[in-house]
Amino acid sequence: MPKNKGKGGKNRRRGKNDNDDKRELIFKEDGQEYAQVLRMLGNGRLEAHCMDGVKRLCHIRGKMRKKVWVNTGDIVLVGLREYQDEKADVILKYMADEARSLKAYGELPDNVRVNDTDAFNEDEGGSDEDLVDFEDVDAI
Repeated sequence: MPKNKGKGGKNRRRGKNDNDDKRELIFKEDGQEYAQVLRMLGNGRLEAHCMDGVKRLCHIRGKMRKKVWVNTGDIVLVGLREYQDEKADVILKYMADEARSLKAYGELPDNVRVNDTDAFNEDEGGSDEDLVDFEDVDAI
């Protein structure tokens, strides 16, 4: 029988995603813009609000697909298209500490909120609005 020389399924990809080291902060260049993700559209596309005030349909580039997970509220660097102003390509996703550094350097406006907490605030305490009350109903 032939030997199994395959790498295995998705487990290998999950295991080698060790990216906790500090990377150099990348600033925008000519033809690039900072943006905040408004909503995910699926199929590698998202809607983002660029810092120049334009809402653009962005496409996640192939190098980032299935490797870097982009969520709503993230700060990304997009490359603008010369021939289509309403579309752009996502080049880089900034981590929360990098986005805070960009805000400290004055690259991002003050009205931008950097998502450094969870989407659900679980530490606020118990709220009765999320609970379902079941009433006792007598059997007929």
